[in-house]
Amino acid sequence: EERHVLMADHLPSGLLEACVVVGASGDKLKNSLQQGNTTTDILSLDPEVLQVHVPPFVTKENADESGVPRTFSQVQCRRSFIKKKERPVVAPSGPGGAGSSEGATVTEDVSVPKDIDLMALPQLCFPGGLQVTNEPKEERFHFLVFTDVFGNQTHGVVVQCCRPFQEGSVFYQNGHWSSTRTTKLYTAYAICVISKHPYYNALKDCLSCLLVQLRTCRLSEERVKEFAAKLSLVPIPPPGQLHVVFSLRPLMIILPSREDKEHPAVDLDLHLPFLCFRSKQILQIITGILMEQRVVFFSADWARLTLVAECFMLYIHPLHWQHPYVPILSAQMLDFVMAPTAFLMGCHLNHFEEVAAETDDLILINIDDGTVSSSCSETVDLPDVPFASAECFTKRKGLQLQYDLEVCHQGAGTDVNEMRMLRRQWQQNLNWEIQKVTLELIVNMFRDVSGHLNYEHRVFNSEEFLKTRELADQPFYKKVLETHIFHSFLKDRLNREMDAFTRMEVNTLSETQKMKAMTDNPRRPTMQEMARKYSSNPENRLNKRLGMSLPNLGEERHLNLLRQTSLKKIIIPESGEYTLKKYGSKGFFGCPHSIPPKPVKIFKLPEFPPPMVHHHVQNYYGELIILLGKAIFCVPPENSTLLARYFYLRGFMNTLCSKRLDALSDFQNLYKTDIEIFPTDLVKALVDSLQKDERSQADRRPELKRLIFKVKTDNEMVLVQADNHVKKFQLPKTHMLQEDFVKRIQESGIVKDVATIHRLFEALTVGQQKQIDPEVFRVFYTFWKETEVEAQDVHLPAEVIEHLDNNECVYKLSCSVKTNQGVGKIAMTQKRLFLLTDGRPGFIEITKFKDLKEVKISFAPFLLLRIPSLKIKCSLRKEVFEANLKSACDLWNLMVREMWAGRTMADDHKDPQYMQQALTNVLLMDAVVGCLQTQKAVFAASKLAYFDRVKHEVPMMVPKTTSETLKHKINPSLDLPAPQTVHVLHYTPGQLSYSEVDGDGNPKLWCALSGGRVVVFDAASWSMQQNCIQVGSSQLNCMLGLDQDQVWIGSQDSIIYIIDTCSMSCNKQLTEHRHEVMDFALEESDKMSQTYSCSADGTVILWDLSTLKVKKQFQLTCDRLMSIQLFNGTLWYCKGQLWTSCSDSDELCLWHCKDLTKPFLRVQLQNCTGVNCMIKVKNQIWVGCSGPSPDQCRRSGKIYIVDTESHSVEKELMAHTDSVQALCSAEGRYVLSGSACQDGKIAIWKVE
Repeated sequence: EERHVLMADHLPSGLLEACVVVGASGDKLKNSLQQGNTTTDILSLDPEVLQVHVPPFVTKENADESGVPRTFSQVQCRRSFIKKKERPVVAPSGPGGAGSSEGATVTEDVSVPKDIDLMALPQLCFPGGLQVTNEPKEERFHFLVFTDVFGNQTHGVVVQCCRPFQEGSVFYQNGHWSSTRTTKLYTAYAICVISKHPYYNALKDCLSCLLVQLRTCRLSEERVKEFAAKLSLVPIPPPGQLHVVFSLRPLMIILPSREDKEHPAVDLDLHLPFLCFRSKQILQIITGILMEQRVVFFSADWARLTLVAECFMLYIHPLHWQHPYVPILSAQMLDFVMAPTAFLMGCHLNHFEEVAAETDDLILINIDDGTVSSSCSETVDLPDVPFASAECFTKRKGLQLQYDLEVCHQGAGTDVNEMRMLRRQWQQNLNWEIQKVTLELIVNMFRDVSGHLNYEHRVFNSEEFLKTRELADQPFYKKVLETHIFHSFLKDRLNREMDAFTRMEVNTLSETQKMKAMTDNPRRPTMQEMARKYSSNPENRLNKRLGMSLPNLGEERHLNLLRQTSLKKIIIPESGEYTLKKYGSKGFFGCPHSIPPKPVKIFKLPEFPPPMVHHHVQNYYGELIILLGKAIFCVPPENSTLLARYFYLRGFMNTLCSKRLDALSDFQNLYKTDIEIFPTDLVKALVDSLQKDERSQADRRPELKRLIFKVKTDNEMVLVQADNHVKKFQLPKTHMLQEDFVKRIQESGIVKDVATIHRLFEALTVGQQKQIDPEVFRVFYTFWKETEVEAQDVHLPAEVIEHLDNNECVYKLSCSVKTNQGVGKIAMTQKRLFLLTDGRPGFIEITKFKDLKEVKISFAPFLLLRIPSLKIKCSLRKEVFEANLKSACDLWNLMVREMWAGRTMADDHKDPQYMQQALTNVLLMDAVVGCLQTQKAVFAASKLAYFDRVKHEVPMMVPKTTSETLKHKINPSLDLPAPQTVHVLHYTPGQLSYSEVDGDGNPKLWCALSGGRVVVFDAASWSMQQNCIQVGSSQLNCMLGLDQDQVWIGSQDSIIYIIDTCSMSCNKQLTEHRHEVMDFALEESDKMSQTYSCSADGTVILWDLSTLKVKKQFQLTCDRLMSIQLFNGTLWYCKGQLWTSCSDSDELCLWHCKDLTKPFLRVQLQNCTGVNCMIKVKNQIWVGCSGPSPDQCRRSGKIYIVDTESHSVEKELMAHTDSVQALCSAEGRYVLSGSACQDGKIAIWKVE
């Protein structure tokens, strides 16, 4: 029995949580009438609960012996408190159609879910009070939100109905009913439907259908109970693009699904606030919410209070309100606004003055008048929303808020459900547009937050973030950054949540911003930003605010090696689906990043059975399972996301019918369709509840046996508590050894690279004990940050800027010095040195770093002194530049030499990161000298001259063949503190035609690093597109691209992970292998395509690509199967070696297909210590190897290119400073190589 209770706890809640009837009892009515003159007075009554209906509605005696409940409620088999209440006997219907009750009562037990407070519910159902009136009132709806102490919300929809009764008309005496006719009076009762899900419109429609029935008959407990029982049969659609529709005569009711797991269902009119407020007021309200003020909404219509408040909760998504939230306060609850904490509440407009007088610092929002004020004044003293974000929001385009304007050209509809469907489509489209508008507002506000996070140590540098904000915007951020809302938002960023915010942030990055992400250097304004900043054109200043990006330090234009497709068109949705029409052709804000809403599929539930009869309910579930089976059969296999939703629903239906094995089979199918909606807790409960015979049957079904094994294994794993803390950066207060110093520097955001921080540690501890004093750290940090701030104030005249590239930044500016070219300041960018002349500012180029020929210090005698000067020789000029830098001469000498060495190495190795690293070294040198202020300061700074030292100590000459073949290098470990091994590389080509939903259509490079981390580059620009797609936690061994929309990845954990290239998410898994997956082979023909995979234990599986089912499986007898290849229709496999090379030798073995007894030729690879990978490109074999480095202290990475016809080594490439681990080909034009962790780079090679 305990097993069944546990499983019931994991069942999802259905549409109905409870249905409650509230009103005045017969006794209360009679007593009230006896106390007052009803002909002139309006009597007020205390409402109370009359009926409570909660699942399950099928009696226990009729339930099957398994004990599994028959409805979708999480409360069915859990404890609930019992409310003893007096239930009045309901009298027969009077002339007015509604029964009145008094006299005899019975006591009954009403089982109520423990999270529903019946004590407060009557007041909330009648927030304005319950009265006896002389005239009837129209039916009115309003909406409730209940929040428990854990932040979980329950939602209610209430309808108030008027019913007539006559004073003294009916009473019970001496065993029979008597009546006397006097004045006709009216009172009201309320029906409240409570749900775990915010389906406001759907539940309102359901109650409207019930009212149609109640208008023709009296309010009876059985009728309401039957209504509630029907709703309890309705399943909630899973997240995605499948909506559920059901008939509740006379209307068709639609339950829209959530967009994804993180997003709530949206079933209300999101444009209501836009009808009530101007843009300025909407921004004020959002500001008050983000700053966690005490906010009170007012309206004369109770319904507006909750709907408008809920709209604003959706506007700030994915941020979440963390404080008390009571959208409707009854008259008895007004003292809630005295609470000292932040809150969001709603009151009737009649109480406006009373609430305003209660306390100061309230934000008062009058929905009816569209005004926002405070309890202290008629204005609100809150900082403005950041200017650029507000400007975008107020200038939005394409929102059509008036449905009448949209349909004024259409004829009158005759089918009410058809008209409702058209209105719903319009509303859902508008909701979608508004969500994009408000999401971009949030993204614009907090876009740069991620640039001030340290993920390894979970630190947010709030002070530095504030410094990068516009001065006028800083008051806004100072308040918001201290809130619980923002703290929760930071947790999600540090956890790398791929939510709506992250998706929009990534998708709306400019190419400049993407390239900025490829650098790790201090912030300086680029020439383009400087020109905008000091431009007299206000439009340019606005663009600067909108488009501010950090500098791209790579001097070169990033190589556009591969064709970048540009033909864009929208894919037309399949028949049977409808796409919500786009009314705003320019998208939100008229920007090009807008994408159309995804097609939606509707699933119609069968007609409701008599919901109180067990066998009818069982037949209903059976019919629903059959309909879902038919839907699954009709969906093409490639539409896996829709299939997953059908499997999900059918799995729950089978669970309710105690078909546990069928349910597990349905849920197991989610691995191959969409693992994102896998109900982990329910599946665990199902496995635990299996009977002995069911377990035996499951063992005979391989897919269920694997699922059960995985569930059991996961249960036995020790769960590591997720680290959700967020720290603000603080200066250290104690001495630091090297390890702690590394952590502190990384937290500060100065630099991430561990090797660079070790050199900085040596510089700051020269001649001292090897520990850093906290005061030294403070001075160094302060100097570094002050230098950044000073750089923001550098203003170059337009005549100078025009000589520089747009992406150049001034990183060092000397004092005015005397030079042989005149008096001026020497400026250093990442590309050149130039003289900024005094007087009328002018530009004199000293040299580009690539043209430097010589740098030295010379001494000129002056009286008894020897004055040092810096001499710089440029290869393009005969005249030597000489500057009298005085005491700064030694530092400038160090810095120029380091930049020169970095430039030389970057050019030789085709790796722009060398230049970026050199620039970081130079800026650290400057900070060290500024920090130490001693005679040893320059010597200490020399510890950071890494590239200059390498250039002189270990000349890294690049052979001519290597230099001619090498095109470019990129670093996939940029976001990490140390390089990681590149285990797998895979290239996917671009698409000539693609949907905007599917991304940009550019070719992609997929890179697998250690620990299941996948990085994706845009191969058209080599900018990083995704810095972390987490694919399990084990090492990844192989990749395969399929149909341009899937990438298969084989892992050491025996799972094949499938990444959706459109959403960049890993939403499918193939679990048939039992050992680590080692390789794939793709067989393509005109008729079909099929894929083989192999695992280390010798298992080879042939996959049906459309269904992802196993077509054939066979076992090879070997110790360790490493790879498979297709050749002339034959599948070849390798046991511990490649079929053309031994993995631990220095030669290639060539075999004749007709004689496999021995290789007919061996090709020697000189200076090779082991072959790691091999690919065939055109008529060449590219072999990735390990080899000794020039200093013989560590391995180097070599690539040998072997001609397949002459069987000779054509080229030997010095590829990396560590062994080559991965190779892949890009359309036969380029080869990409990845190396082990001592290097960690990816090299791009030209194929001849």
